[in-house]
Amino acid sequence: MRKPFLRLGGLMALLAVALGAFGSHGLKNAVDAASVNTFEIGVRYQFYHAFALLSVGLLLYWRKNKLLTAAGWLFIAGIVLFSGSLYLLAISELFSLNTSVLGPVTPVGGVAFIAGWACFILATFQKNEKSYRRKGSEEG
Repeated sequence: MRKPFLRLGGLMALLAVALGAFGSHGLKNAVDAASVNTFEIGVRYQFYHAFALLSVGLLLYWRKNKLLTAAGWLFIAGIVLFSGSLYLLAISELFSLNTSVLGPVTPVGGVAFIAGWACFILATFQKNEKSYRRKGSEEG
């Protein structure tokens, strides 16, 4: 799972840069300041968790365990649910979107982020299921 998390982390960071540029340049004159702020919060949390995904992918080279993998999937779910719902809320007035269903989605994404960080922390207490280190190196 390390390569998919590295690839997805890179993709999420790339999209955060593109969405951030769109939000600060394209949305500024199209929606109100509160909507731009909402969009920027989505970008910020996407960026934080893109770096978290990259960290998970790198850690999986040395420390493979199920909680670390769960953390990666929870970070992805959080990006989609939390940041994605904020993006839709921010642009809803442009496209006359019905956002009533998004109210409960944003907090679920936030809970996914929190659960991902909890799994990340707990993974540091687990023994490796499989180590990618060379034989003879010390366990950490």
